[in-house]
Amino acid sequence: EHSNPFELLVATILSAQCTDERVNMITKELFPAFPTAEHLAKASFEDVAGMIKSAGLWQTKARNLIKTAQILVDKHGGQVPRTRDELQALPGVGRKTANVVMANAFQIPAIAVDTHVFRVANRIGLAKASNPYQTELQLMEAIPKEDWIDAHHWLILHGRALCKARNPLCGRCPLRPHCAYYLAQASREKKTNQTQA
Repeated sequence: EHSNPFELLVATILSAQCTDERVNMITKELFPAFPTAEHLAKASFEDVAGMIKSAGLWQTKARNLIKTAQILVDKHGGQVPRTRDELQALPGVGRKTANVVMANAFQIPAIAVDTHVFRVANRIGLAKASNPYQTELQLMEAIPKEDWIDAHHWLILHGRALCKARNPLCGRCPLRPHCAYYLAQASREKKTNQTQA
C-alpha cells in the first residue's frame, strides 16, 4: 500500500523475501515515521532496522533504504527517478524492482517478472525461459507494449489464485485448453491410463 513513488520504491525494496502482507504491516509504521526521502536519509540504522525487523534480510534492507534515500536527496532532488538505469543504480534495486516502480508509479510500460509471473508465463507457454530476464524479454515480444503493465498484474493474480506453485488448480482454469503445462500433464495422464489398461 503506497500513495506516491517514494513509498512504492520503499515497499518494493522491502518485498524481497517478504510477503505483501508483512510489507503492508511494516509500512504502516515506517511511512508515517519517514514520509519522504529527506526524512529517511537522516534516519539512523537502528531506527529503520527496528521498524523492519520482521522482514527477511532486514539488516541489508535497512542499510539499502537509508543509502537509497540519501542518493535520492543528493542526486535526484528527493524524487524517485523514472529510468531503469537510474533506478537500478540505487542500493537494493534490481531489474524487477525498477520495472515495478516504472510501471506502477509512472505508468511507463515494463514487465516485472516475479515468481508468479515467471511460473505462469512459462507454464501457459507465453515464455520458454530458464530465468526471469529471458522471461521478461519473451513476454515483451508476446504481449503488446500497451498491455505490459496490465499483463504483469494479470499474471500475478492468476498465479496467486489458480496457477499455484504447488497443486495448481488446473481444473478451474479458463486457460486450460491453451496451457502448455496442463496439456503436457493431461497427455502424461492419458499415457499412464493407457499403460494401466
